[in-house]
Amino acid sequence: MENQKSSSSLKAVVAVLAILLVGSLVYIFKMSSDAEIVQTELKSTMTEKESVMKDLQELKATYDAAIAENTTMSEELIQERDKVVNLMDDLNKSKGDVASMAKYKTQFLALQGNMKTLMAENEGLKKQNTTLTSQRDSTVVVLGESKKFNEVLVGQNEELAKTVEKGSKLTILNTKTSAYKLRSSGKQVETDKASRADVLKISFTIAENQIAKSGDKTYYVQVIDSKNNVLGDKKTENFGDKILTYSFASNVRYENKTVNVSEDLPGKDFAKGTYFINVFDKDELVSKTSFTLK
Repeated sequence: MENQKSSSSLKAVVAVLAILLVGSLVYIFKMSSDAEIVQTELKSTMTEKESVMKDLQELKATYDAAIAENTTMSEELIQERDKVVNLMDDLNKSKGDVASMAKYKTQFLALQGNMKTLMAENEGLKKQNTTLTSQRDSTVVVLGESKKFNEVLVGQNEELAKTVEKGSKLTILNTKTSAYKLRSSGKQVETDKASRADVLKISFTIAENQIAKSGDKTYYVQVIDSKNNVLGDKKTENFGDKILTYSFASNVRYENKTVNVSEDLPGKDFAKGTYFINVFDKDELVSKTSFTLK
């Protein structure tokens, strides 16, 4: 009887142990399955994070390339590029859980949509700029040709003006100087002796010129003796930064015909040697000659 009770108790213990073992096995299997699921989800989440990061990097590269073209939309493109960079920073710091990845993916899709819109606008502006550049280049070519033509005309006009100016200048000819002794009768007798000279007679001829401007003309005559002294009035006249000291001025009425001019320069105690006579039209030397007194 006792043996039967012991056998029954043993069977009961074995049955309980068997049940516990089966329960433990089931629990271990379930835990293993759950761990594999979690690991798979984590791996999937990390892969999705890398994918979103790659998409964001490509988005940033697209903006960088567009900004480098330096269009009128550069400021807007920079602002959107900065949003992408900020999202990349946030994504790097995130744990990569499913909820976060869903949020980041949604934000990426929004940024991608903005990028497509901005790129379309940017392309439109580039085409407009290309058209405008082509039109501008054509205009520049036309303006360049017109400028060259005008420069040729200006050059021709300047050459013509120079020719006219040169042709309209009066020519001074036959500049001569002689010394004279003045007698009591008023008669002048030519001499080459310095001690006998009382007056120097300077003469020159203004040649006929039909294209020259007629009217009153003033010539400044400079007489320099052998000691380098300017004789006569020794007046000065300023012409810009030039100063002319002259012996006398000769005023002439010019009517486009030949004019003979003769002026007397009185003096005394004339020095021996060579004298130089210069005739100026303003500050321009137009004629010169020399003579010698013994």
